[in-house]
This record gives sequence, structure tokens and C-alpha cells, in this order.
Amino acid sequence: MTTPFFDVDPILFDGPDSDNPLAFRWYDADRTVLGKTMAEHLRFGVCYWHSFAWDGSDIFGAGTLDRPWNPASRTGDAAMDPMAAAKLKMSAAFEFIDKLGAPFFSFHDIDIAPAGGSFAETCRFFDEMADEAAGHMERTGIELLWGTTNAFSHPRFMAGAATNPDPDMFAYAAAQVAHCMNATHRLGGSNYVLWGGREGYETLLNTDMKRELDQLGRFMNMVVEHKYAIGFQGTLLIEPKPMEPTKHQYDYDVATVHSFLQTYGLADEIKVNIEVNHATLSGHDFHHEVATAVNAGIFGSIDANAGDDRLGWDLDLFPKSVEQMTLGMLEILRGGGFTTGGLMFDTKLRRQSIARDDLFLGHIGGMDTMARSLLAAASIIEDGEIDRRRADRYAGWSNEQRILDGEVTLQALHDAVLGDETFDPQPVSGRQEAIEHVVARHIERIR
Repeated sequence: MTTPFFDVDPILFDGPDSDNPLAFRWYDADRTVLGKTMAEHLRFGVCYWHSFAWDGSDIFGAGTLDRPWNPASRTGDAAMDPMAAAKLKMSAAFEFIDKLGAPFFSFHDIDIAPAGGSFAETCRFFDEMADEAAGHMERTGIELLWGTTNAFSHPRFMAGAATNPDPDMFAYAAAQVAHCMNATHRLGGSNYVLWGGREGYETLLNTDMKRELDQLGRFMNMVVEHKYAIGFQGTLLIEPKPMEPTKHQYDYDVATVHSFLQTYGLADEIKVNIEVNHATLSGHDFHHEVATAVNAGIFGSIDANAGDDRLGWDLDLFPKSVEQMTLGMLEILRGGGFTTGGLMFDTKLRRQSIARDDLFLGHIGGMDTMARSLLAAASIIEDGEIDRRRADRYAGWSNEQRILDGEVTLQALHDAVLGDETFDPQPVSGRQEAIEHVVARHIERIR
């Protein structure tokens, strides 16, 4: 089946001075930065759901995007067989990703295959489409960054999946996750993501929080057990999100997820996939969430997108703030960079961006933003001024390690201060504005 869906040539690097909208200005895949190529540092991926499964619909209106595999986009045409539509969609997806030059993609199970009349038929459809994906992957060299299960859209999951009060819903979700994990393993996925879309509550009046958390903890342990049972070598990831669709979600932010993992004996088994817009919704900066994950030893992967501080829902904008992403990339580089993770564009077009090449323009802009941010972060690290300033703030502790080692008691400190009449510590400037301007200078001068 041929699908000349995108009348666009492969996207190439033209350099910062280019005015070609269908070319990269900053992302030069083979350029070496801190000993690795940009492609190795950034590990870009295209999401299947927003880019190919979504038609532009929202809660206020029908879809607006021209997608020939979507029945709503085929005005006057005969209805397309669901599997034929899925194959057309997949062919277009790999055509797009290949021309964009992104090395990875990611999917939910329901993104790539239609639902059947039973779970068994749904699995057969999914397996056939996974085989179809394997063929496209072999042909193009595109790899799977991660697979995941949509256990939140269907009405059966309106009260959650793992946290559902009905054990039959728990069982259905477990079966769905197991089948998708098997396919992810078969396709050589680098990771498997668990996003608890409805693992939370609307009101405590009808919610037993302890019971639901215990259910979620058992579910995640079952996922770990299945990983080893099938020999999956990838990383398991939880994606934190504070709200929407539930009022309060159990995976609120990185710190909450880390606490959950420690409570249920999973801290050495599961890491986090951090979404930039979810960090915004939780009231945190993106780089705060990255640093928290790195410090806890659970940093895994990134959904590279953006939100809006004035709008309290998940917008999934393409990233465009070089300053915001530079601070995030700085923490990623400080933490050693990606291993199995990468930068997945969990992003979607605006409903008015209906031209087919808008999908290219959005991704090109996002990739350039991240590439420029990588260059700025690398420049900051190579320069060393910020790290020196930070180290100087804590220099006094170099002679007081015995306090942190537990060799000094509270009473001993009391007695030492009480006995020294000259003891009068004075505050020192944190130089925040100066450091912020250092970041700005690095962003301005990179080439």
C-alpha cells in the first residue's frame, strides 16, 4: 500500500541562518556535543497518539484535522475497513517519522489497532498491527522508544484500572498491560511506560485511599514480575501527573512517585517518564522534576512538550522556550544523560493547524528548541562558572562533614555556640540574578 500522504522531502539541517521552514536550523544529528552526537544526546521520538490517532477534536467540537484513515475525514467515501485504516495510518506515520529523521516512535495499544468484539479479537488485531510495525521498523531503521497501554479511555475504566473498586476491571487492565508489554518486548522497545490516567479519585467520600494504593502497588509489582518472566530488557517507567482527568492522581509528581515506589518495594525496578506540561500542572518547574528524579536515582525519560501557566489543563504544546528547556537539559546532562530514555514529543497541533505539513513544522520547531537548549546547557557545563558559584555557596561544609556523618549531636552544637561569644555568622548573597544572566548569555551566544 502506498500512501504519499506528506508531499514533503526529507528534512535536512540548513543551519541557524536558514529561512527554510522545512529544514532544521539547530538540530544537526551528527554534531558532537560533550563527546556524543546530538542524535545520541536527544534521542527524539514521535508519539503515535496525538500525531496520527487524534483528529483535532476536543470537548467543545468535532475533529478538524485532515486524516484520510479517519472516517470523519473521508466525506463522501465508503466506510473503510478498520484494519485497512490502521494500516494506512501506520504507513503514513512511518513515512512522516522517516522523513523527519526522528530515530524513535512510541504508541498506546489502542493507537495502532482497532478494538475487536472481544478481548481476544482485539489482541489479534493488535498482534497483526505489531507485525506490521515490525516490517516498517526494519525497512526504515526507526526504533520503539516505548510502548504503553491505554487503560483510561474506555468507560470500563471510569473508576480507574489498577485502583478500580471492581476486581474484574483490575484483571482486564492487567491482561491488557501484559499483552502490550509482550508486543513492546517483541518490537525491541527500550522502555515500557505506565501512565495512571484515572488512578486517582474525585472525592474521598466514596474512596478507600489505602486500599486503592495497595491495589496499585500490587499491580506494579505484577508488572515487574511479568517483565522478568518474558525477559524484557527495557526500563519500566511511571509518568507523574497531578490532575486531569481525576481531581487528585496518585502519581502526582516525581517525589510522590518516589515515595510510592519506596513504600511498595519498587524503587530499584521502576523509574519515571517526566512530562514538561505535567510538571507545570503540579506547580513545579520542569528542571525541578528532573533534578528530583536524578537525585532519587529514578530518572528515565522525558515527554518534551509545554503548557500554559494560565490554563489549568494538559495542552501538549510543542516546546519553544529555549530558556525553560536549557534548564531542563542542564539537569539531564548533570545526571549523566539518557540511557534507555529520550525526548518523546507528546505534542499535538492546534485545532486550526490543519495543513498536512503543519505536523512537520511543529516537530521541526520542537527539535530545534531542544537542540539549541542542549548546546546552551553544554556551554554552561563547559564554562563551569555556574558550577563554581554553586560549589562556593557550600564551601563551608567541607570542614563540617562530621555533622552530616552523625558525629556531632544537637547538644554539642548548642554548647559550642554558647561557649563562643564571637560566634556571629553573617549571610552571604546567593547571586541569583547574576547566575540567571549567565544562563541568558550562554543562550544568546551559541552557534
